[in-house]
Amino acid sequence: MSAIVKIVLLLSASNLFMTFAWYGHLKTLRSKALLVAILVSWGIAFFEYCLQVPANRIGAEIMTLPQLKILQECVTLIVFVPFAVLYMHQPVKLDFLWAGLCILGAVYFIFRS
Repeated sequence: MSAIVKIVLLLSASNLFMTFAWYGHLKTLRSKALLVAILVSWGIAFFEYCLQVPANRIGAEIMTLPQLKILQECVTLIVFVPFAVLYMHQPVKLDFLWAGLCILGAVYFIFRS
């Protein structure tokens, strides 16, 4: 498996964990105390870091730091949109497309040289 594929898979999995850590409590722990939501989110974030740190270490071997960051932002958007629509039941908006195009533009500019 190529390093790029490993990085994208690790970042995708880590972003899934982090998206749930950051936003999942808004649906599942709404009626719980804030401290409970914080502790659950921290617990989920631990697993995010177990995937994100290796992804960044592998990525730093073959990419510049700005390239790695833009790749991570692209993966974040790819993970967040289905989460927002399917799990949080947010309406699909044309703004998702525009945001995606902006990220694609950032990918182009950061990787072109």
